[in-house]
Formats: sequence, structure tokens, C-alpha cells
Amino acid sequence: MARQGQSASKTRARRSRGEAPFVVGPQAIDAELANRVLGEALGRGGDFADLYFEYRRSASVSMEDGRVRSAGGGIDLGVGVRVVVGTAVGYAYAESLEPAEMLRAAQTASQIARAGKPVAPVAVRRRRPRDAYPVIDPVVDVDGHARVALLRRADKAARKHDRKIKRVDASLVAGHKEVMVVTSDGVMVHDVRPMVRMSVSALARRGKRTEAGSSGGGGRQGLAYFEAMSPEDHGREAARVALVNLDSRPAPAGTMPVVLAPGDSGILLHEAVGHGLEADFNRKRTSNYTDQIGKSVASPLVTVVDDPRLVGSRGSINVDDEGVTPREHRLIVDGKLRAYMHDRISAAHFGKRPSGSGRRESFRSVTMPRMTNTLMEAGQDDPQDIIRSVKRGIYAVKYSGGQVNISNGDFVFSLTEGYLIEDGKLTSPLKGVNLIGNGPEALNTVSMVGHDFMLSDGMWTCGKDGQSVPVGVGMPTVKLDELTVGGTAV
Repeated sequence: MARQGQSASKTRARRSRGEAPFVVGPQAIDAELANRVLGEALGRGGDFADLYFEYRRSASVSMEDGRVRSAGGGIDLGVGVRVVVGTAVGYAYAESLEPAEMLRAAQTASQIARAGKPVAPVAVRRRRPRDAYPVIDPVVDVDGHARVALLRRADKAARKHDRKIKRVDASLVAGHKEVMVVTSDGVMVHDVRPMVRMSVSALARRGKRTEAGSSGGGGRQGLAYFEAMSPEDHGREAARVALVNLDSRPAPAGTMPVVLAPGDSGILLHEAVGHGLEADFNRKRTSNYTDQIGKSVASPLVTVVDDPRLVGSRGSINVDDEGVTPREHRLIVDGKLRAYMHDRISAAHFGKRPSGSGRRESFRSVTMPRMTNTLMEAGQDDPQDIIRSVKRGIYAVKYSGGQVNISNGDFVFSLTEGYLIEDGKLTSPLKGVNLIGNGPEALNTVSMVGHDFMLSDGMWTCGKDGQSVPVGVGMPTVKLDELTVGGTAV
């Protein structure tokens, strides 16, 4: 029955529009069927409605101490139907692309929204976005033995790096995701989103002391990723960090200058500042950046952007999950707040155009404003001059995560690699370093910004309201004149 229904839809689409339907995973979705579902969704009224079709394949393998621990994969498919009335949302989904199931989900979303007078959707027109992540060799399609071989290469390189490396764990996760967004104002757009991520951790032991180190990366790339950053590179980097930590000493405590290393330090910017610039928090007036557009919120040396267009980056998207073509968002320019990141609901509230920041974890989730690749632009200072300018402080390199209060910007971050700066030189590696501060206040203490911008390798996942999406971060070397460091030594 399903094959007959799909065949009939194909025939109708070609006759009515002269073009073949989009194929999402194993099934074809034509404009006529999409319009029918949208019409059902708006049967009780609404400002607009949209359909989010998704087909996802995943494959993963993990190795612990030289042995394959697990291997798996999965397929997921469905459609989410949303009806929006002002800031209220009626939402339902179907774990099937059968017409009857989609229509049932549309009816449910319509009943939840209960807007009143029926509204007719605009006939959809297909649009093809530009491609920021063309991949010809997706890792999800690579033979399982070949994926294990990549992990073994990382394991071997880490152990060979130093005899003190006693254990190595590694994992590889790959995905292929197809989405199609159809909106009641006439958009029909399709995107294919590849993803790969490798993670390696190493344990070093000297006497009775053991310390860990890790390395990871990837992005919207295929096997070509491992030509630029090989499994051996990740294995050696994990081993290097473990050996550094083997020599670490307790961190000092107190208020002092902190130099943020380029690349991974962007996660502090993402968490401590970026979330507060997502427009839903400002629409609800729960962000410390509410009503601050046009005002100074950081040092004049600080420019922050969110750029979804970076080729192959983990946070990049060709189209957002509302069918909007995303663009670079210049959020803070020379210290002044210029813009928030909007989805369609917040854009309507603020009288702005949608910025292409509507994202969701899957077809089971509603969209909300989210970051993509959040970056601080490079400055003019020499990175070595920045370090030489510090009499006594902290050099922060790698992070294990942190906690942020969106309403006031207060944050706590833990380091997995950090160093003491003494008389302008990096000296002892440190353990137990926590960076404690407030996002806006920290950005106002920025006194030097390096010319060495670096994009962090693709390893970050952002959580918000129970949803997780891949993101990218990046920044140059940055000096914060004053930040609270939580440690054990004074």
C-alpha cells in the first residue's frame, strides 16, 4: 500500500509542478501531499504552520583498553507538525511518513493550537540551499572493520607515545541526517547533514599517581577529516595531555588575570555569553541582555559572531529547522550589543526578520533559537606578548564543561589542561582549576586579543531545555584582567 501511495504522489507532483518530489530517506514527499498536511494543520486557524521531515542513520563503535566494547547503529524517521498562534505552539509528530499518520499528527497539532478560523497555506515552492558541507565519503557508510581500524590506530599511537600510558579508550560516532522543511508560507527545502566525531582518552601512571588526558574532534565531514587530523594525532594528543597532568600541581585560588588559549576557550564564550543572546530568553525577559541592544556589554576589543556558514564545521547548517536560510549574526561589535539570535516566533515578537537560528534536536522536538558556530573575532595582539604581560595568572587551554545561570551570566568552568603564568612565562601545569565569574563582567575585563583565531575541532554538543544540538566554538588568545580562580593553593 505504501509503495502504491508514493507512486501516485510522484505522478501527481510531476503533472502539477513538472518536477520530481524530494526524497527523505526511503520515501518521496511531493508538494501536493505537503500542502494537504499543512492545510489540515491550519484547519482550525493559526499564524503559520510548518512540517519538519527527518531521516537519520547512525553508526558507532567504542574500544576500551584495546578491545572493542560496543558497536551499534540505528535508523530514525518521522515528521513534526507545528501550528503557531502568536507565541503559542500546537505541536505533534508521527514516527512514520505514511500520509494517514502525517494527517493525524496535523490534526492533533491543530487541536492543540485552537486558533479559530481556518487558514489556507500558500502553495509550496522548492528551494535548494547552498552547501557548506559537501561530503562524498560519509563515515556512517564505512565498513565496521574500517571504523574499528581507525580506533586501533589511535590506540597504538597513544601507547607508543610514552611507556607511562597504561590505558587508552576510543570511540567513533558517525551520522547521516536528511531533513526537509515545508512551511505554510510556501517554502520547501531539503538538506543532507553528515557528521563524524572521534574521541580518545588516555591514562598515564607514574608510581601510584594516575592522570587522564583526552582529544577529540570531527564535524560535518567524511573520511577526509582523518587526512587533516589523523587518528594518530588524536592518540598522541590524548597521551600528551595525560603526561602533562601527571606533572600538575594544585591550582592557586583567588582573583587574578586569566589568559584564554585559542580554540577550545570558545566554549566559555558560548556558555557564558551566547545563551543569553538567544532571543527567546530575551522575549521572556529572563536574560541579563534583555533591553540591552545598542548598549555597551563588553570591552571595545570584543566582537562576537555566530556563523552557520563555516565549511565542514560541527555547528554549520545550510538551512535552519524552520526553512530559513541562515546568515552570519554579528551579535556584539566593538563591545556593543547589536542583535539577538531569532527563530520565527521571537523574530515576530521583536519585529525582525528570522535570522536562521531556529534549531531542534529531532522531529520530536519544537524549534527554539540556538547557536551554531559561536566565535570571537581576532584582534591585533601577539599571543606571546599577551602571556608576557601577566605577572602571575592562569593560562586556560582545555575544558571539561561548566554551569551557567542565563538570568545573570554567572558561570563556573573546570579545566582539564591549564598552566600557571609566572613573570610572563608558562610554568607549572595545574590541576583542580575552576574559573568562576560573570559573562558580561568578564568580557568587560578583556584587555588584549590575539591575532591567532582558532576554530575548535568539532567536539561540542549544546544542551537547552532538554534538547541537544551540535555546535562549534572558536576564539583567539584573550586576556581577562581579572577572574576568580577556584583552586586549592593560595
